[in-house]
Amino acid sequence: MANLTWLYAKAALTGFTRRGSSLPSDVRSLRTTVDREHLAAYDRVCGFPVREELPVTYPHVLAFPLQIELMTGRGFPFPLPGLVHVANRIAQTRPLLASDELDLRVHVENLRPHERGRQFDVVSTASVAGEQVWVDVSTYLRRGGSGEGSSPGERAEPPRPTGVWRVGGDIGRRYANVSGDRNPIHLHALTAKAFGFPRAIAHGMWSKARCVAAFEGRLPDACTVDVRFKAPVLLPAEVDFSATPTGDGWRFALWSDRPHLEGTISG
Repeated sequence: MANLTWLYAKAALTGFTRRGSSLPSDVRSLRTTVDREHLAAYDRVCGFPVREELPVTYPHVLAFPLQIELMTGRGFPFPLPGLVHVANRIAQTRPLLASDELDLRVHVENLRPHERGRQFDVVSTASVAGEQVWVDVSTYLRRGGSGEGSSPGERAEPPRPTGVWRVGGDIGRRYANVSGDRNPIHLHALTAKAFGFPRAIAHGMWSKARCVAAFEGRLPDACTVDVRFKAPVLLPAEVDFSATPTGDGWRFALWSDRPHLEGTISG
């Protein structure tokens, strides 16, 4: 398994010199089992009950070191600092269990234009006994190009909240401890300011996991959870959560004075 501390240092020292127009075809893979203490810590941070069934978002943190290893490896065209996580879609065909032995694979694909630069997908999969049962697609934006100054779309009205959450100022550090994602924008106000944020911001994948936890007991065994990250949650924060039933699932969102996350759950 890659050493994330070394990889983040490598990204900071060498990443800004990167240039390129294509993605590498490399694949990173790992066979692993679940550490139940780690799973319990993740559950507590994200609001899930501790149980045998894995939260649909949990394998993302198992695959995360492979993602970072790939994006700091030779041939990857963009510096890691400055990439913006704009979307994440997870689909599972059946629940994963803490007793499952997981074969994880990660690759990058689909480099394409965006109105504010270029975007690409990091695809992570989990298989059990040769059967692929979980797929995670994280979309990242590399800002730049003529569209960077595009004006935002018309402001939408916030949905009616079904809950109000108070998010502590330490949630970035707590999630970093279980996810391995120690990007400095999440850890402290001082390090976040160095990257242009007034305060530390919550991880997008913590926000997604916290939303999914609110549907505990209501998710089908096979489901897809698709989110778009709209604006960072500055810590500490008070955010409105909304959940609306649809024909085949749910629509949900996190808001404060602006939309932070919008998503859907479908069976």
